Amino acid sequence: MTLRRLMPSVSPARLIMAIQFVRFIIVGFGGLIVDTITVYSLRHALGLYGAGMVAYGTAATTTWALNRIWTFRGHGTGAGAIHAQWARFMATNFAGFVLNRGTYALLVTFLPIAAQQPIIAIAAGSVAGVFVNFNLSRRLVFR
Repeated sequence: MTLRRLMPSVSPARLIMAIQFVRFIIVGFGGLIVDTITVYSLRHALGLYGAGMVAYGTAATTTWALNRIWTFRGHGTGAGAIHAQWARFMATNFAGFVLNRGTYALLVTFLPIAAQQPIIAIAAGSVAGVFVNFNLSRRLVFR
C-alpha cells in the first residue's frame, strides 16, 4: 500500500515537510550526542557554562552539516559559499540558541541534579529550541 493511500488528504508539500522534520529530529539527536560528549569532556576544564557554549557551537556545526547533506539535500545549496550558509544557519538559529542554552543555564544553575548530570539540561535545551530551529532553518537557510 502506498503512503498516498494511507494519507489521501495530506498534500505533497506537507508530506515533504513532515519527512524533513523527522530527519531534522534524527539529526538533532546526533547533535545531542555531540553536545553531551563535548560538555562532559570539557566541564572540568571550562566549567559547565564554558563547556556548554563550546558544545553548542560544535553541535550546531555538526547538525548544520548533516542537515545540509541529508535533511534538506538540494535545498539552499546554490545560495552562495558553504561558509556563508553555515554563518546564516548560526545567525538564523539564534532564537533557538537562546531557548536551548537558556534552558541549559537555568537548569544547571537551579537544579542540582542537572549540574551533576548535565545531560538533563542538554536534552531539555534541545527540546526547547527544536521547533524554532526547524522553522528558521527551513525558511531562511535551506530554502
